[in-house]
Amino acid sequence: MKAIHITKSGGPEVLQLQETPKPIPTENQVLIKVKAAGVNRSDIITRKNTDTYGKGSPTTLIPGLEVSGEITEIGSAVKDKKVGDKVCALISDGGYAEYVTVDSSHCLPIPEGISLTDAAAIPETVFTVWFNVFHLGKLQPGEKLLIHGGTSGIGTMGLQMAKAWGCKTYTTAGSEDKVDFLQKMGVDKVINYKKEAFEEVLKDEKIDVILDMVGGDYTQKNLDILNKKGRLCYINGMKSMDVNINLRTIMAKNLTLTGSFLKPQTADVKTQIAKDVEKNIWPMFHSKEIYPIIYKTFPLAEAAEAHRLMESSEHIGKILLTMD
Repeated sequence: MKAIHITKSGGPEVLQLQETPKPIPTENQVLIKVKAAGVNRSDIITRKNTDTYGKGSPTTLIPGLEVSGEITEIGSAVKDKKVGDKVCALISDGGYAEYVTVDSSHCLPIPEGISLTDAAAIPETVFTVWFNVFHLGKLQPGEKLLIHGGTSGIGTMGLQMAKAWGCKTYTTAGSEDKVDFLQKMGVDKVINYKKEAFEEVLKDEKIDVILDMVGGDYTQKNLDILNKKGRLCYINGMKSMDVNINLRTIMAKNLTLTGSFLKPQTADVKTQIAKDVEKNIWPMFHSKEIYPIIYKTFPLAEAAEAHRLMESSEHIGKILLTMD
């Protein structure tokens, strides 16, 4: 099969299309003929730090955390899936390829009304938002949620999920085009962070949950605008991972500061997230309350171009690689 390999740590140019052996599913796995794969920030971090993330030789490392496609083979112990099922799946790596193996319990049926290609945009975002905002952050209907970077894949999906959950939604974005897009998407309050300080605009709003991937000096500002018993959830620190905060703020308002990486979670945790997501979020796709927002698709061979686009931050929504 053909797959994109990270040949060494570096820029997008280190992504090379190569012939590689087709994987063989173990007893609890399925083999998926990939239709499309999602491109994520985590893939860029992996590409830049192959020596840290790689398994053995970096030439064996195929990035990609989410795919959609058709099951062509099942392991001997698999009872919940069958050959021919069309699924989307969260995977630990290997998505930039024509075939990938994954635990059958990490696959979900394609939501009604979503194309097989577009479904590749769903798993990583929905799993991440569910685990951080709803599980760790305990977001409740009627509460207020702020997601920084509203036009990211995480942002566009998470804001829709929270709105459908019955929450008031807030976000930040860096251009008027992005602000306009998010307003048309139905977000209650959108702040252009290049023109206004979000902590000033939201100082009286008493936000209940914040999902942040910025870090740095955003951290204390986030704590300052949280409601009593508010929850601040981290999934990245793009500005800086090293932060200074005033612990008095946390103690005075009884705040919770949490965060996670999705990729290293155990197989059991991912299985539980999949069950929770299918039960609570899949009906929102069926009712058309939420849908994946796709910015651009690239053929597999153009993975480097897809990475350049993501690093430019010009996109709104998800970037996909297709196998056609």
